[in-house]
Amino acid sequence: MNWQPPADWIRITTLDAHTAGEPLRIITGGLPPIPGDTILAKRRYAQEHLDHLRRALMWEPRGHADMYGCILTEPTTPDGTLGVLFMHNEGWSTMCGHGVIGLVKVGIETGLLAAQGMQGPDRSRGAGEQGSVAAPAAIIRLDTPAGRVTAYPHYDETDRVTHVSFDNVPSFVYALDQTVDVPGLGRVRYDLAFGGAFYAYVAAEEVGVGLAPADFRQLIDLGTRIKQAVMAAGIPQHPFEPDLSLLYGVIFVGPAHDAANHSREVCVFADGEVDRSPTGTGVSGRAALHYAKGEIGLREPFVVESILGTTFSGKVVEAMTFGPYPAVVPRVSGTAYVVGRNEWFIDPGDPLGEGFLLR
Repeated sequence: MNWQPPADWIRITTLDAHTAGEPLRIITGGLPPIPGDTILAKRRYAQEHLDHLRRALMWEPRGHADMYGCILTEPTTPDGTLGVLFMHNEGWSTMCGHGVIGLVKVGIETGLLAAQGMQGPDRSRGAGEQGSVAAPAAIIRLDTPAGRVTAYPHYDETDRVTHVSFDNVPSFVYALDQTVDVPGLGRVRYDLAFGGAFYAYVAAEEVGVGLAPADFRQLIDLGTRIKQAVMAAGIPQHPFEPDLSLLYGVIFVGPAHDAANHSREVCVFADGEVDRSPTGTGVSGRAALHYAKGEIGLREPFVVESILGTTFSGKVVEAMTFGPYPAVVPRVSGTAYVVGRNEWFIDPGDPLGEGFLLR
């Protein structure tokens, strides 16, 4: 077909993937430059000037209520590989673990990251995780709104990326054993931790909800109500960056469905969005919680299931102090898959061109 859109239409290209079931729409072309000397400044610019494009790409008819995406930028630190902004149905995330895993794995497989100037794998390799090998030259240093995230692709003998690990920003326990009154539920207990974003962690059995696909609607309902109640009780404050002082979501935790795994969790974030993956930033917060409680030791791995039964592994690779908080550096591992390559158009005469949502 030789049809071309009119010159005044917006044309945006994307690479679409999923990480453990959670969608990731990587914007590969068509957006204007995003100015800013820091990645947080770029995020603020995107919030103020590009939100109509976020809605057009995340919402219907091009997306859906649970769509997730990212935009690549030039790095904002001297040693950074690239910058990345994350977006969802409500706005712009501060960090995203499934997004890091997906971006790095499919970005290498498709050549997207090579086009961004990332050096490819070196034949002189070191030992990787889970029996694979890691290419030292392919260490990827990402500038995210939450801070530096370092990703490590792991290769098989055919040079295909099998999975990706990343060392997250310092993660810490903000408050333990908090309670809040939630309409229709009564008193709910939660822990509050930061893993690139703040989450309230709730035992699923204590609020009478399951963690299977059949519980999807109830999880949205309870997660939304609990999030609103926790926010009303006081927004968590990041020790250094006011832009990171927000409650991103609620994570319900329960027993694993597969006895070989540690546990299962389901994250309800943004505007009632349900993560299909185990949530990389959520696993990071879990690492901080378990380490603080003495439930795991340094470099002791634990495997977390998602609502779909897909998994991420996590562990603490370093204990440290972050501002006033004892903190950890979590390492999270998972894999992703390409699902498509798309070209999107926005007709300036389309009254629904900037998207809509029905739930």
